[in-house]
Amino acid sequence: MIGRYDLAVIGGGINGCGISRDAAGRGLKVLLCEKGDLAGGTSSASSKMIHGGLRYLERYDFKLVRESLAERAVLLRSAPGLVRPMRFVLPHAPGLRPRWMVRTGLFLYDHLGGAGALPGTESIRLDGDPRGAPLNGRASHAFVYSDCVVDDARLTVAVARDAALHGAEIATRTALVAARREAAAWHLGLSDGREIETRILVNAAGPWAAGIQRLAGLKSGARLRLVKGSHIVTTRLYDGDHAYLFQNDDRRVLFVIPYERDFTLIGTTDIPFDGDPTNPAIDAGETAYLLEAAGRWLRDPPREADIVWSYAGIRPLYDDGAHSASEITRDYVFDLDTAGAPALSVFGGKPTTFRRLAEHALDRLGIPGAWTATARLPEGREPGLENDDLRWYAEHEWARTAEDVLWRRTKLGLRAGPEVVARVSARMADAAGLPAARTPGP
Repeated sequence: MIGRYDLAVIGGGINGCGISRDAAGRGLKVLLCEKGDLAGGTSSASSKMIHGGLRYLERYDFKLVRESLAERAVLLRSAPGLVRPMRFVLPHAPGLRPRWMVRTGLFLYDHLGGAGALPGTESIRLDGDPRGAPLNGRASHAFVYSDCVVDDARLTVAVARDAALHGAEIATRTALVAARREAAAWHLGLSDGREIETRILVNAAGPWAAGIQRLAGLKSGARLRLVKGSHIVTTRLYDGDHAYLFQNDDRRVLFVIPYERDFTLIGTTDIPFDGDPTNPAIDAGETAYLLEAAGRWLRDPPREADIVWSYAGIRPLYDDGAHSASEITRDYVFDLDTAGAPALSVFGGKPTTFRRLAEHALDRLGIPGAWTATARLPEGREPGLENDDLRWYAEHEWARTAEDVLWRRTKLGLRAGPEVVARVSARMADAAGLPAARTPGP
């Protein structure tokens, strides 16, 4: 029997989950297909921030910054358990961007969107402030501004749970293997053996979007440009709950952020990428770059021996012809093909703007009923590894492997020894026999 849907979404990252959620809430019958785990790719490999993109102001990308800051305010209201404010210290030293330029940029950042949602910028002397203590004296002054941090994978799962709560079917470990287009419907073959029919196809496959276009026979006027971004996590480098934004000598910026209580997150790189995006990894050059960039500012520079974890993600950016990888726009672009049953492909985007991207996508498809701007996301579960916790992740959050639990539903992999990993692996093997999660629990 062929399953029939109004909308089929390919890709279980933050954008695919966001579109599925919005569409289900507008009354559509929705199927989301993800070939691996939710947030298994780019959406669990970000800098763990919900932010406006301060450096985008330097490229005069005011529209993206304004939209991102407005969405930051929305997410603070809709996901207070996941998105939390943090103060960022931006030291200023001679030879970098002029101080007036930084001050002007931060003034705009405070006022472009979501004004009043977070404390504004202040100027401090580093020699008389505890936030200057971890620094090496290269700068005497700093600006302190507000942004937000997030567990990106858990945000994606929360959005998927809300999609399911509104009636969407979430099919993980299910790839699109065939696509045939007719005038009024798409006929899709899935790796679980099912054949389905859908009125609309949405391609939100991230780094694999071009492959989905080829499989579906879509001719695109837009192009993807893949960029690898890598991060390292070290033992905790300093006291305090503030983060740093360091200006690097190559005019890029580096985030140094308190992470999971006992660690520090450092990132990111921007490296052109043309390989297989399935299992990207940081390379020795990127590791050295991040350590050296942080070491230019910190009194006790991080060493390679301090690294406890590293990860890399492939950003599927819209190719706007920018000369360098770091200059490519982080805005999103849609490619709508209506030569038959509609197909919408998504290029670009970032965790901060996923909700607005989804809203725009459904509006572009002519489906009325926007609703997510004032809606709360469902609360999650406190991270844990007891049997009841593992069953919850399997039954209500689509987890199937130890990696799903230790690195995406939680970050307990940072602390888990071999015995814990073995126990979680055995318990998740038992979970393979559980019914697939469809509707979230309380």
